[in-house]
Amino acid sequence: MKFLYFFTFFALAVAFPTNDRLEEDLVLPQIPEDHKSRFAMLEDVRLLANGLLQLGHSLREFVHKTKGQISTIFQKISHFDKSFYQLSAAASEIREEEEALRKTTDILKASNEKVVRMSQDMRSRMNGLLQDRNQLQKKVVELEEKLSSLSHNQLPEEQMAELAALKEVIDTQETCITDLLKTMKEQHEQLNHQKMKIKILEEKLGEDSIQESSHVSFNSEPAGVMAYLSNNSTKSNFDINDLPKDCQEVYNRGERTSGVYTIRPNESQPFSVYCEMTAVGGSTIIQRRQDGSIDFDQTWEKYEHGFGEFNGDFWLGLQKIQSISQQGNYVLHIELEDWKMGRLFADYQFSLGGPTTHYSLVLEHIGGDLPDAMSNNTGMGFSTRDQDHDNKADGSCAHSYTGGWWFNVCGDSNLNGKYTHGRPRGRAERRRAIFWKASMGTSFSPRSTKMSLRPASFIIRPH
Repeated sequence: MKFLYFFTFFALAVAFPTNDRLEEDLVLPQIPEDHKSRFAMLEDVRLLANGLLQLGHSLREFVHKTKGQISTIFQKISHFDKSFYQLSAAASEIREEEEALRKTTDILKASNEKVVRMSQDMRSRMNGLLQDRNQLQKKVVELEEKLSSLSHNQLPEEQMAELAALKEVIDTQETCITDLLKTMKEQHEQLNHQKMKIKILEEKLGEDSIQESSHVSFNSEPAGVMAYLSNNSTKSNFDINDLPKDCQEVYNRGERTSGVYTIRPNESQPFSVYCEMTAVGGSTIIQRRQDGSIDFDQTWEKYEHGFGEFNGDFWLGLQKIQSISQQGNYVLHIELEDWKMGRLFADYQFSLGGPTTHYSLVLEHIGGDLPDAMSNNTGMGFSTRDQDHDNKADGSCAHSYTGGWWFNVCGDSNLNGKYTHGRPRGRAERRRAIFWKASMGTSFSPRSTKMSLRPASFIIRPH
């Protein structure tokens, strides 16, 4: 009400001025303090309303953002569920394959036991026949003596009939013995074949178990062995000695497709290799680096037996490489690809010592457009992080440079070093990576590497 009185008084004063100088003499009354406090309260209310409005906008934006994040989380959970389902399905397939292999192994073991029993039965029958044969031979000797004593007299018909019957029995026994010997030989060959198939299947089972637990194994090798045995399982004349000794012999037998094949070099146990076929022959790949999917900083045992995947990065194994190289004159073909997709190669006359020499390297550079960086390594044993055979007095090259190699004093090359996706920048990074450094040149860090063996009778050039 006081506020209303104030405005009424102000309007009357303006309408009825008391003198001519209205604007100059007009004096506005003082606004009471309680009116000012009300204005301040209205201002506070307005500020509070604006603050609440801004808070509402912020809360709405937060809700929208949270909804988006929840949607993303649900998408990731769905993707994870799909991946988990796929892994579960893959694991189930591996378990089913393993179970099938176990059943096949049990069947083969049962067949093996049956063959053994048959062989023992044959041997028993053979012994019996041999005893009968000896007895018959004694009778023949006795009859011959009688014949010689009675040669001047004509034999009675009964003795002649007895002699004819004995001769017929002897001929029959001889035929049976010959057939049994032939059967025993076939059974023995079949027994050896069954034993080899059982051994290969047991290796397959062991490697499948490793694959299921670690997902990193040389798991292409059993596939090659099983494929070869599957192709030959229906052939009664299968002989392990008929396996080719290297990829060149695989090529000579008519194969023209690059892939995994089973070989048996130097009368060793059969094993699988990757054969690279060209227009002029086949090469056995012993090392390949192309994507860094396999860690090459491995132990001596791994380097001795091999590791990796035939369709990616792998190391064949020192034992297998040595068994191939001991068959004759072989050439080590090294092919490197740089980061501009250019390729260079080097060829070396190559041989490898056995385990007692730590698989010492013997080579001689014979050609190629890649500068020589391995001649200084000739005569050196192979070194890994857990077995040091280099000439470095104050340390281990395998520790400093990583990977297994024929190190001298950490030398000019290491194609089994750490794989880098791009050119390594620092010096420390370069010496731990894959590198190739000629004695008078700069260090070369390749994008990919490939090492292969071929007989010295033909030359392969990169294509």
